[in-house]
Amino acid sequence: MNFAGKVAVVTGGSRDIGRATCVKLASEGASVVVNYNSNEADADATVAAVEAAGGKGIKVKADVTKPADVDALIKAATDAFGGKIDILVNNAGGMVARKTLEEMDEEFFNFVMQLNLTSAFLVSKAAVPHMGEGSAIVNLASLAGRDGGGGGAIAYATSKGAVMTMTRGMAKELGPKGIRVNALCPGMIATTFHDTFTPDAARENVANSTPLRRQGRAEETANLVAYLASEEASFITGANIDINGGLVFS
Repeated sequence: MNFAGKVAVVTGGSRDIGRATCVKLASEGASVVVNYNSNEADADATVAAVEAAGGKGIKVKADVTKPADVDALIKAATDAFGGKIDILVNNAGGMVARKTLEEMDEEFFNFVMQLNLTSAFLVSKAAVPHMGEGSAIVNLASLAGRDGGGGGAIAYATSKGAVMTMTRGMAKELGPKGIRVNALCPGMIATTFHDTFTPDAARENVANSTPLRRQGRAEETANLVAYLASEEASFITGANIDINGGLVFS
């Protein structure tokens, strides 16, 4: 029970890696705030899974690209669970669409940056005043942030590369306050993200090129989130850790 008595906020917590993370943290004792934006039914299912795992959970609707929504999210979290936040997982984000440099306009590029980068900035800024010694922030970056991503992923890869750099900067700034900041760089994880944006043939090709010869699972990614958030990782900060089955080494 690594997180007994601790409070976790997980953005984009209603499905896939977000849901798996909520359940994992709850299974180890955390009270979990499940943030969602559009799909309340998925958020309800996540809260039910959190409770089935033995934890306490609430859902909070918020568009984390909007400062007012972010402030409301953090207020709901602190009002519900004693005024503190011990773990923040900046998981919300997405590719939106695959567009080449020629195809995308400034509006699209800016939206992807807001969704993946600005959201993590806004939520971290709002949460940190409620985080004390021993707290942890875990950001979700991507393998795309290291290698530029697949076709049509320039905006997405750029935003995730920026998340990696922001993670390092935040680690330096927040370390003296006792707050650790790390990020994950997932490769091919079997989620609705790839159901939407990656053709089956491409997924099979990537899996066959991976030393472990398969895609990853959301639960495996959640296990790494939980480790980085725990005291077992108490001397790790500013790290961008790969989880890709050996597809890329860094």
